Amino acid sequence: MQGIIVAYRLVVELFGSAKLFLARVNELAFTPGVAEILEQILVLWRITRQKVLVPTFQVIVIVCMAMSVIVLIEKALLGVVSWCARVSHRRPEKIYKCDPIAEDKELGSLAYPMVLVQIPMYNEMEVYQLSIGAACRLTWPVDRLIVQVLDDSTDPLIKALVEKECQKWRKQGRNVRYETREDRGGYKAGNLREGMKHDDYVQNCEYVAIFDADFQPESDFLVTTVPFLVHNPRLALVQARWTFVNSNDCLLTRMQEISMDYHFKVEQEAGSSICGFFGYNGTAGVWRVQVLNEAGGWNDRTTAEDMDLAVRAALLGWDFLYVGAIKVKSELPSTLKAYRSQQHRWSCGPALLFKKMLLEILMAKKLSIGKKFYIVYNFFIARRFISAFFTFFFFSLLLPMKIFFPEITIPGWESVLIPTTITLLHAVGTPRYGFIVLFVLFFLLVYSTVIFSIISQVVLFACSMGVI
Repeated sequence: MQGIIVAYRLVVELFGSAKLFLARVNELAFTPGVAEILEQILVLWRITRQKVLVPTFQVIVIVCMAMSVIVLIEKALLGVVSWCARVSHRRPEKIYKCDPIAEDKELGSLAYPMVLVQIPMYNEMEVYQLSIGAACRLTWPVDRLIVQVLDDSTDPLIKALVEKECQKWRKQGRNVRYETREDRGGYKAGNLREGMKHDDYVQNCEYVAIFDADFQPESDFLVTTVPFLVHNPRLALVQARWTFVNSNDCLLTRMQEISMDYHFKVEQEAGSSICGFFGYNGTAGVWRVQVLNEAGGWNDRTTAEDMDLAVRAALLGWDFLYVGAIKVKSELPSTLKAYRSQQHRWSCGPALLFKKMLLEILMAKKLSIGKKFYIVYNFFIARRFISAFFTFFFFSLLLPMKIFFPEITIPGWESVLIPTTITLLHAVGTPRYGFIVLFVLFFLLVYSTVIFSIISQVVLFACSMGVI
């Protein structure tokens, strides 16, 4: 506001009044020289529009059409695979041996393997008690379970509270180790890597379960997951499904739950059923320590350290198992800022990882051709890249430009049918929220129609004046 006042005073001082200033501008704008320049600019714009912009956007339309078909086929195939797995009752317990581990009269609790539970955290004031308490309540022989709290907190008060909580459970007979480090190099990956370096007790552990600070496993988590690894020596990872305690907080959390349920119920289920490979989710899973060591441990070269480890383990010929019946409570980002930060990490990491590991994947000797194709095309190209590019170019670039460039032709099936079908397929994992998806589709249809009508009238008026 202050800038406007200063500008007005400057105009009055130079021209005497605002009216004289406007008159002077009008006089200059319609002098023969200026009019000729403006006419040349308009001619250049029309040529650029017809010869460059319209053909370019038409090519983008064709590319988007191809990408949309690829995305639709990929989602349909994954949906069919996961649906067939459920209909045919191909549950993990029917495919893999998972008999409960029973105590031996002679060995006693030694019949159970040593399990390490890692909880990496960073300034987790609200949830540190819940996560540590849930880990300490896991049903497993006390002498065969180690809970390792990896605290990267920078707030001295929070660090003191977390350490006090660990001491409380230690007094109750739980083997809880509180570990810190001097710097946060490598962030989560570096924290987990440092945690595995405590050879005085880690080297005795056969399996490691990892839970982020906002995850709360049920007490029977180890009882239901570890037997899969014990009885199936080629399994490297057992991944559980996430559930969300705050999914009903707002529309943002509801929409996230729809996306995450699709990820677990369709993408993870299909990957586990097709070739025993899927992206590790970074938490709520149990790894075989042998695999961690063979694969080189945690690497912080990208922000997708969990996916990085999963791909390196798969290159060594190990299989993964997703068990959707085992659920772990967690929380969803409830603010737009937190959600954007999360999505930024999840989107940037895979692209860099694909660039670094493509040649390794293609040259891997222990991977079948089918598994290589699934990892390269389905897991990375179709799901991570083509889907993202289609969403951006079509909805954020092409449809808005269609208003200003009526010459661009977009088939109805491309602008309505395929996006609607993809959206509905994405919502099959959470049918109770189907009304939200339908409402959003209806709102976008009505909103886009109104905006299109308004701007179209403006564009037509500009065309009639010879500006466009």
